[in-house]
Amino acid sequence: MTTLPAFNRSFLYPRNWITWLGIGVLYLLVLLPYPLLYALGTRLGRIAMRFMHYRKTIARRNLQLCFPEMSEMEREILLQQNFESVGMGLIETGIAWFWPDWRIKPWISVRGLEHIADARAENKGILLIGMHFLTLELGARIFGMYNPGIGVYRPNNKPLLDWLQTWGRMRSNKSMLDRSNIKGMIRALKNGDIIWYAPDHDYGPKSSVFAPLFAVPQVATTIGTYILVKIAKPAVIPFMPRRLPQGRGYELLILSNERNMPLDSEIAVASYINKIVEQAILLAPDQYMWLHRRFKTRPPGAPSLYH
Repeated sequence: MTTLPAFNRSFLYPRNWITWLGIGVLYLLVLLPYPLLYALGTRLGRIAMRFMHYRKTIARRNLQLCFPEMSEMEREILLQQNFESVGMGLIETGIAWFWPDWRIKPWISVRGLEHIADARAENKGILLIGMHFLTLELGARIFGMYNPGIGVYRPNNKPLLDWLQTWGRMRSNKSMLDRSNIKGMIRALKNGDIIWYAPDHDYGPKSSVFAPLFAVPQVATTIGTYILVKIAKPAVIPFMPRRLPQGRGYELLILSNERNMPLDSEIAVASYINKIVEQAILLAPDQYMWLHRRFKTRPPGAPSLYH
């Protein structure tokens, strides 16, 4: 389990100066009032769309695969909105890491806290099912303001950024766990903790099964959820942070306890989880992380879905 690591003097070496410049710019930027940040973030995303050709191609392909019933024009509008969310995601990371609680609270509302209270009344650990929305950092910060938990993450390859993201994420949470530390997650759940867990990315063929997601019939999906639920028997509660239109702030949605999850097999759980992911995405499809190659891993012999 990761607590905040000590600040390393090597972080001040010249090789990190550009990183510090970026951190400083982000810190100064989020001193601005939120309405200005909203206008700036969405504009920044539209500009990024002109230059991030590779990611734009991936996002467009993901939308084609998931929503074939949409017209091309509808998907292009959704694509532009998604890049506006990419710009806002950077701003929201700065808000999550640098804003004090008192500055965040006027811009948020939270629905569904009773589901957390009910699970705690049953003396259960809570597997908090998160998804890779572009509001991810801010959503984790908001949730932790009300119910501090343990985040599951992939340590950053750059020590300075790993220190910073750990510091930022622990402003309202207890600690962090490496996503490969299944034993640590099970132990925490059995101790009654809240584990923030995101099962919606393509983590490769190892420890994955293939289950449907939207219109794609075989999608590599982690078996980690099956292992955690089968062994630790936690409450399974999805949540998602949703940015409201026209810069009106954020809504954190904590959904009901998934008491009917089938535990017959790894595929059954993966299919069930993917349905939860679909339902959450449809609440804010423009804010999901479509830039990730979600369908990279294919069954043996199947052609790539990315050209």
